[in-house]
Amino acid sequence: MDKIAVIIPAYNEEASIAAVVADVHQASKEAGVHYWPVVVNDCSKDRTGQIISELPCTALQLPINLGIGGAVQTGFKFALLNGYTHAVQVDGDGQHPPVELLKMYNYMNASGNDVVIGSRFLEGKGFQSSAMRRFGIKYFMRLNKLLVGVTINDSTSGLRMLNQNALKVVSKDYPDEYPEPEAVILYVKNGLKIGEVQVEMRERQGGVSSIDGVRSVYYMAKVTIAILYTYIRLTFR
Repeated sequence: MDKIAVIIPAYNEEASIAAVVADVHQASKEAGVHYWPVVVNDCSKDRTGQIISELPCTALQLPINLGIGGAVQTGFKFALLNGYTHAVQVDGDGQHPPVELLKMYNYMNASGNDVVIGSRFLEGKGFQSSAMRRFGIKYFMRLNKLLVGVTINDSTSGLRMLNQNALKVVSKDYPDEYPEPEAVILYVKNGLKIGEVQVEMRERQGGVSSIDGVRSVYYMAKVTIAILYTYIRLTFR
């Protein structure tokens, strides 16, 4: 039977993390698929670490803040080392309903993809994010297509499932800060097959986004540089 580690990176998510873990268990029961929540506390300053230590989950407590990329990679490494057949990233703020994981799992099995990304934009259902963020998402879609010839409509989506082929890649090499668009280059350059499936997301159920206002411009500039660097590094290695 396949075992799926649900990797939940959490930084100051005390308002939502218990509900996310409960939703994972409920989705596992309803789907008849073995999901197990692995919460990676990225050195939170609130009660996140204490809360997850009392929940039915694997609680990985990082001693220093690694950022989203480091926290997610920690979860991926745990999944690979502990014999999970798949790992799926689910944000700790409640935006990613675990009920959608079955759709991703079934699509991965049917398509033979190594990575399946949950997309908001294939059918335009559910929470669609702000106009500024949608502009950035389209920008990264075009940049990635230009560089590696693959169209990913929601390349900033953190809801993504990986099989063991992909876990072996990301356990060794994974972007650190705002990794999702950059990881598309990493997947393609390592010969992994990527697909998307429509999912419905929610607005965050707690906490505050780290990307808004002026920071969104900084984010686009920094991630563009990171994508170009990764493309050059992996093309001429």
